[in-house]
Amino acid sequence: MGEPDSSSTGPRVRVGLVGAGGVGARHGRTLAGFPDVELVGVADVVPGAADVLAGELGVPAVEGVDRLLAQPLDAVWLCVPPFAHGELELAAVRAGVPFFVEKPLATGVQVAEEVARAVAEAGLPTATGYHWRHLDTVAAARAVCAAHRPRLVDATWLDKVPPPAWWSRRERSGGQIVEQLTHVLDLARLLAGEVVEVRSTAAPSTADGRDVDDATAALLTFDSGAVGTVTAACSLPGKLRAGLDVVCDGAAVELTETSLTVTTADGADRREPQVDGRTAVDRAFVDVLAGGAPAEGLVDYAEALRTHRVAVAIAESARMGDAVRLTGV
Repeated sequence: MGEPDSSSTGPRVRVGLVGAGGVGARHGRTLAGFPDVELVGVADVVPGAADVLAGELGVPAVEGVDRLLAQPLDAVWLCVPPFAHGELELAAVRAGVPFFVEKPLATGVQVAEEVARAVAEAGLPTATGYHWRHLDTVAAARAVCAAHRPRLVDATWLDKVPPPAWWSRRERSGGQIVEQLTHVLDLARLLAGEVVEVRSTAAPSTADGRDVDDATAALLTFDSGAVGTVTAACSLPGKLRAGLDVVCDGAAVELTETSLTVTTADGADRREPQVDGRTAVDRAFVDVLAGGAPAEGLVDYAEALRTHRVAVAIAESARMGDAVRLTGV
C-alpha cells in the first residue's frame, strides 16, 4: 500500500521513544525509516527491552524518561500501556516537549483530563494513535455521511484476549471498550456526531485471573439525532470482526481497517485503502513538527479525549447498571 511522502526539506526532526513493547517497536521502526527523522534514544521501564530495540534501530538506550527528555528533542513518542499514562505526559509538558501518545489515553478519565488541561495551558502540539483516521477509505466514508444523514451506527469489535498480562485486568487496561473498541468509537463520532448518552450492560469474565468483561452491549444516542449500538467480545480464539456500519438516508457504509463498502440505489461499491494508516499517523505528526499544517486525519490530545470519554462512559454504565450522560463533549 502506498505511503505519504515527506515534503520536508529542513533539518532532521529529533525524537525520542518511550516504550519498547510491540506498539513502541512498530513506531520506532517507522520513525527510524523516515529520512528526515533522527531517533535519538529509546527508554523503557524494562532496561533489557530498551536495549534490544535500541540495538535493532542503531540508537542509544536511555536510562529513564527524565534523561531522554533532557536531550534536545522536537518531540517524544509515548507508547506505553494504559495504566502507565499520566506522569509521562506531564513530564513532557514540563519539559516543553511535544508528544505523540498511543491510545487509550488512560484507564479512566481523571488522568486524561489532567493531562488535557496541562497540554492546553502549555500550547504544545500533540498527536494520538488513532491511525484509522488517516485511511483514504475513512475520508470517503466521511464524505458519504456528510451527503447522506446518518441514522443508525453499529460499532463492533469481536476478538480474543490479547497476550499482554496487563490487558486482562480492568485497572491496568481499562477493559476492552476503552483499550480496543476505542478505534471504532472514534470513527462513530467522526461520521455521526458527538455521543450524548450511553446505556450498556456486560457479561462478566468467566476466566480465572481476568476481570475484563467477556462481552459488552451498549446503546448510544448522538447529538445529531442518530442512534447507535456497540457490541464487543474478547472470548473468541481470534479476531472475527472490528469495524463500523452506518445506515444513512439513502446509503449504507460498512467500514473496517481494510475495506469500505458503500451501498446506494446504484448498487454496492467496495474498495480497499491505498494508505498505510500506521505509517501515515507518524508521518503526519513529523510533518507538523517540521512546520507543516496538521493533516486532516491527525487527532490531537483534546480530540482524542472526546472519544476516550465515550469509551469510559460505556464501561461505567455497564458497572453502574444505568445510563450515563456525557457533557462538555
